[in-house]
Amino acid sequence: MVNLDNDFKTLLKKHGYSITDQRLLVFNLLLGQEPLTMHELIERANNQIDRASIYRIIGLFDQIGITQRLNIGWKYRIELTDKFAQHHHHLSCLSCHRVIPINKDELEDFMSQLAAAQKFTPVEHQVEIQGYCSQCSKARPELKLKESY
Repeated sequence: MVNLDNDFKTLLKKHGYSITDQRLLVFNLLLGQEPLTMHELIERANNQIDRASIYRIIGLFDQIGITQRLNIGWKYRIELTDKFAQHHHHLSCLSCHRVIPINKDELEDFMSQLAAAQKFTPVEHQVEIQGYCSQCSKARPELKLKESY
């Protein structure tokens, strides 16, 4: 089994950064969680670290590949990259902003075949499907599942 804590510390050291209690706290707040907004992350920190430090740490984590941002409209959520979490994709509700992870081998196979057909060597990818979750769809009967786009 991969030691995520060691991988995290190794990545920081590789990029010339020290392992601080604050960086470790932010990493652990994200570990095993669904994507979080900055507001949710700050709330979970529960005054153990100030807001500005959280923003700086997330900026650093984005820069060295510990976290990634999921853009949902003009907002975003933060999650750990595939180095620290199982690779997955997302369904994003445009109404309630809920993010639902999806992990389907068929989708990965399709993307691999598509890249191979184009003689393209993929390095990484993210798939996000935007629409309406079941609760929001029920509240808006004018929304119908489209069979094709």
